[in-house]
Amino acid sequence: MAKTPVYLEIGRKRVFAGSVDWPGWTRSGRDEDAAIDALLAYAPRYAKVLRGTRLKFDPPSRGSALTVVERLSGNATTEFGAPDIPPSADTKPITTKDLERCQTILKASWRALDRAADAAEGKELTKGPRGGGRDLDKIVDHVLGSDESYLSRLGAKAPKSEPRERAARLRVTILDTLERVARDGVPEGPRGGKRWPPRYFVRRSAWHVLDHAWEIEDRTPG
Repeated sequence: MAKTPVYLEIGRKRVFAGSVDWPGWTRSGRDEDAAIDALLAYAPRYAKVLRGTRLKFDPPSRGSALTVVERLSGNATTEFGAPDIPPSADTKPITTKDLERCQTILKASWRALDRAADAAEGKELTKGPRGGGRDLDKIVDHVLGSDESYLSRLGAKAPKSEPRERAARLRVTILDTLERVARDGVPEGPRGGKRWPPRYFVRRSAWHVLDHAWEIEDRTPG
């Protein structure tokens, strides 16, 4: 049976384990074993996100089903609590088929966030260390703000829109931008500016969206 390739982003106090082939399925722990255990624990939740798409994700249940293919040195962002180093697989050219798959995963992640937010509407989220105890509106605003800033990594700008249209317009812009950079490449940034390959944009965005979708689910009472 083929094993699922994963990569590790290793910091001094935190390690992220991420699936190479399934953007967004990334979790962290205090060390390599804890990160891989967390990744496995969230496999069924990731499978639920992709339910209803044409993508075939068979969630592994044992560590023996995974194989570490790359170890990356983390940075300050890793220690802060977010993955920040693209695996080498993300530097490969993105084909039309790859792009469609990435867009499907992003759309599924957005739906997961929307479902979680809708289910939590009108309820007071339980307090705890995750997210500093943000309320629902602040979590959603944080996710949208992050995606708006991520667009600059592709050389694009977030659209200006009314609050009620913000998410929809932003998501259309993301999908359009991914199509453009897949076709034409990511434009060079200003001096010292940091750019992301499109595959990594999808990986980072999907991780962040799902991390907070699952946070909302875990903190929604009842």
